Amino acid sequence: MEYAKGYKTVEESRTEMTKILQYKDINGANRLFGGRLMEWIDETAGIAASRHCGGDVTTAAVDQLLFKRGALLNEIVVLIAKVTYVGRTSMEVRVDTYTEEKSTGLRTMINHAYLIEVCVDENGKPKPVPYGLEVRTESEKAELEGAKKRQEIRKTRKNEGF
Repeated sequence: MEYAKGYKTVEESRTEMTKILQYKDINGANRLFGGRLMEWIDETAGIAASRHCGGDVTTAAVDQLLFKRGALLNEIVVLIAKVTYVGRTSMEVRVDTYTEEKSTGLRTMINHAYLIEVCVDENGKPKPVPYGLEVRTESEKAELEGAKKRQEIRKTRKNEGF
């Protein structure tokens, strides 16, 4: 696939958001409300995708959302997003969420998610992503291969009506 303006690296899309959990973020079980985390994930993914395509995006799908553990009041939550795959008009973005230990900076993963973001024009219509994805590290290459597999699974599910 040829891209009009060339390629951008995975790191160029990297976005990090940090939050401190407040009462408004907590559910009835005194843990981070899943819906609030989903909001933050969507926002972080959108910023990463927008950085990659250089324009506006919209979320088309949350492909996978895996909760590994909860987070508690006053904990620091860090979300890190990066583009893992670029198609014609869409991008896959991985968002990893961690709690961060205040005294040591040690991060523990609590969630990871994959979202599909679509590059859109001023009328909200899909348009081609102007940049391809340049992968440099072995980790980025492995993530790209996984993204290709997830893309095929998404196509199969769509064809099967899921």
